Amino acid sequence: MLDIVYIREHVDDVKRAARDKNIDVDIDELLELDEKRRELIQTVEQLKHKRNINSDRVKHLTGEEKKALIEETRALGAKIKSLEQELESVLTLYRALMLRVPAVPSADTPIGTSEEDNVEIKRKGEIPQFSFPPKNHMELMVRWGMVDTVRGAKVAGSRSYYLIGDGARIHRAVLSLALDVLEQKGFTNMVVPVLVNGFALEGTGYFPLGEEQTYHCEKDDKYLIGTAEVSLAAYHYDEILEESDLPKRYAGISESFRREVGSAGRDVFGLYRVHQFSKVEQVIIAPNDVERSAKLHAELLENAETILQMLELPYRVVQVCTGDMGQGQVRKHDIETWMPSRGAYGETHSCSTFHDFQARRLKLRYRQADGTLQYAHTLNNTAIASPRILIALLENHQQEDGSIRIPEALVPYMGGRTRIPS
Repeated sequence: MLDIVYIREHVDDVKRAARDKNIDVDIDELLELDEKRRELIQTVEQLKHKRNINSDRVKHLTGEEKKALIEETRALGAKIKSLEQELESVLTLYRALMLRVPAVPSADTPIGTSEEDNVEIKRKGEIPQFSFPPKNHMELMVRWGMVDTVRGAKVAGSRSYYLIGDGARIHRAVLSLALDVLEQKGFTNMVVPVLVNGFALEGTGYFPLGEEQTYHCEKDDKYLIGTAEVSLAAYHYDEILEESDLPKRYAGISESFRREVGSAGRDVFGLYRVHQFSKVEQVIIAPNDVERSAKLHAELLENAETILQMLELPYRVVQVCTGDMGQGQVRKHDIETWMPSRGAYGETHSCSTFHDFQARRLKLRYRQADGTLQYAHTLNNTAIASPRILIALLENHQQEDGSIRIPEALVPYMGGRTRIPS
């Protein structure tokens, strides 16, 4: 959520952001409601002040004069009630529009309409050149008894799966590696709630625009998260932190759930886009400082790159264009890892800076050294998400005999094994 004062003073920038991010919100209507809201608040306050004066005066009056003032005060009360009802209606519309207003992208964000307009800024690692016909991850996993999608679909529906034996073992290994790397970098490890109240999703910007992608448990009016970011960013909901305690670095591990409405084509093959997956997410809560947030954004990217380098995987980093950004993102980079069966890089990490967009929704503030309160900045990035990362891991490290080499960094997490099967 943006500050309404900022919106008033930067109308053209906000309208441009909505247009570039393809978000349907009427900024002119919002400003009209804002003006009406302020007028009504001022009028109600003035009438309440007059009613209070009358209440004090009536104590000192008698006879007809007292009776007349009592009637006038009752009329004021009725008028106040009517205006407060009107104000409530205006506030409902005002808040609904405010929740749709996007953050303004950073000046260096590429302008574009889709992921095709994202700009590559870095490549790392060598794409493997196989001397044999490489297999895709499903062929490899089925051969070594690592996955069962047939029974997964029978039990839970399409795009469901069981990870079995070495499939489950390497899945756990990459998650543990990521948690350990982040802990060594000063992040606090957390296991987070996966079933949350609606304010956590609204606060992080996934509602109202992303509701169709979220599983809703209607009986309890709770939602399954699509990333630990939701639970981590909402951890300090409606709190006032101390500036001296910032930045806070959290690494959350969770199961994640997404409906994936609209997914099609190669994205639905195998384990690339599934409804349930495990994820380690990085979240930073930082002071309200644009330059410092840019440095922390780079830190989050570097952490993810470190993990991919430890997994010996080729990848590239792209700066995401306006049309491929989320509502609240000010700056965004994706990391895409090479997946031989796709003959292309596939997204495995998403790094985002929100400035105070999420903090305003979450009422997350901190006390500065001079005692004044300020909204925090929030940032996040994937550390690892599995089983998607297994696509790259298994396909890139496959050998001619069908076995899979285990990267050195994962060997301790695989009980000392260097290959699947051992």
